[in-house]
Amino acid sequence: MIQKITADRIYTMTTDAPVEKTVIITNETGKILAIESLDAHDPASVRTYTGTLTPGFVNTHCHLELSHMKGLVNTGVSLIPFITGVVTKRAATQEIIQDAIQKAIREMVENGIVAVGDISNTSDTFAEKAKGQLRYYTFIEMFDFLQNQDADKMFSQYEAVFYELHPAKGSRKSVVPHAPYSVSERLFKKIYDMNHLPNRTVSIHNQETPPENELFLHGRGAFYAFYQRFGISLDTFQPTGQTAIHYALQHLNPANRNLLVHNTLTTADDLKAAQDWSENVFFATCANANLYIENRLPNYQTFIDAKARMTIGTDSLTSNWQLSILEEMKTIQKFQSYVSTDVLMLWATLNGAKALGFEDTLGSIEVGKTPGLNLLNLEKEGLLKTNTIVKKII
Repeated sequence: MIQKITADRIYTMTTDAPVEKTVIITNETGKILAIESLDAHDPASVRTYTGTLTPGFVNTHCHLELSHMKGLVNTGVSLIPFITGVVTKRAATQEIIQDAIQKAIREMVENGIVAVGDISNTSDTFAEKAKGQLRYYTFIEMFDFLQNQDADKMFSQYEAVFYELHPAKGSRKSVVPHAPYSVSERLFKKIYDMNHLPNRTVSIHNQETPPENELFLHGRGAFYAFYQRFGISLDTFQPTGQTAIHYALQHLNPANRNLLVHNTLTTADDLKAAQDWSENVFFATCANANLYIENRLPNYQTFIDAKARMTIGTDSLTSNWQLSILEEMKTIQKFQSYVSTDVLMLWATLNGAKALGFEDTLGSIEVGKTPGLNLLNLEKEGLLKTNTIVKKII
């Protein structure tokens, strides 16, 4: 069945600003067949919506397997106590875990999300992902707590998880490092070697908390006590004298798409180092998770000035109140209102699709794509407002 759809304004993401008086023509699967002037059509043949149409949203960073931990870890405690809470409270029955994953996926679908970059340490999400409700890039995440001697064992453990996943059509997978502070040089090398194939995205948590930079700059800070609590020694660790991002860049492959996540403390110099290192770098911001854990946000002007390719993630329900890209955009604009809706839409759609390598079908309203369509009730000035909601049209 052919549908003709229009609205007051449409973000196609092929222009810098939304367009008006435009008709989107789709087939029964939501594939876009044509984009034409409204004047060329009988108004009676067109479904007309009040509001703003956008492509489906792309959530570039989530931990679906932690969905059962909603509300279990306190807010505002900073990253290291938060991680401790995740490690010590994560255990649950499979029935509880699976029920929470199913609910989280439904929530994302209802919130107009069409694709997810999802971190997996286990196979808990794989059965639901096989149903293909969303398009997934699954990142099988590895860490050995900077213990070179444990790298082979930990790699084998997570490699088994990687091979257990058989992505649904259109979805992908990679093995990835957790964070600079948790992956040894040996494990980084093994991950690097496994990601030599083309069209890979590699995700890594980056500069989320001050102790991360302190560890690499000065060889001190709260990570020493954190590791000691779990019986892990950092006696052989040698600080690099540079911020944490430099350690990551030394061990990632510039030929991959590299998705750096959180970047709460990333400076202009850090951004320049990453962009000089590779043109394939993307940055994911998870505003509500940053507030939940560290009660701070990145300075988004720094990223805008650097023309960084920003994307938006939700992180997990352990560190967020909901899984909604719209709510992330509203939070960014609430606290740093100079970030325009036009910019946020780019981050939430096309940039996210490109970061995951999904721009073949998602991220923009173009002929041949099946991006999904969301309807938003923005203010007349195009700003997000407290009661802005998203309605999934296709």
